[in-house]
Amino acid sequence: MSVYTPAEVVEETGFSIDTLRYYEKIGLLERVDRNAAGQRRFSQEDIGWLGMVRCLRDTGMPIATMLRFAELVRAGDHTIPDRIKLLEEHDQQVQAQIANLAERQSYIHHKISYYRSLL
Repeated sequence: MSVYTPAEVVEETGFSIDTLRYYEKIGLLERVDRNAAGQRRFSQEDIGWLGMVRCLRDTGMPIATMLRFAELVRAGDHTIPDRIKLLEEHDQQVQAQIANLAERQSYIHHKISYYRSLL
C-alpha cells in the first residue's frame, strides 16, 4: 500500500497543508493515519477522496453539503440514492453557473467586437 507525506499530498491535490488539517478537523477527510513519529501518512484512498473533494469545491459546493456527502458515503451503499440526488442537485447548479458564464462571455465577445469596430 502506498503512503504519501503531507507535502506529496499538497503537490498531488493542490490543497494547502492548512486546508488538509482543516478538512480532517471538521471530518470532511477521515482521520489520517500517522507514523510512529506522529506525522500524517495519507493513503491512496485519501488521495482519491481528496480528488472528489477538489472537484466538488472547484464547482462551488458548500462545505456543509460536502460534509453531508461524506456522511452518506461513510454510511454505506444504502445511501447511494441519496448521494445521486445530492450530486444531481449540485450538477444542476453547476449547469446554471455554466449557462451564466456563457451569457457573460457572449457579452464580453460583443464588447470586443464593438471596440474592434472602432479601430
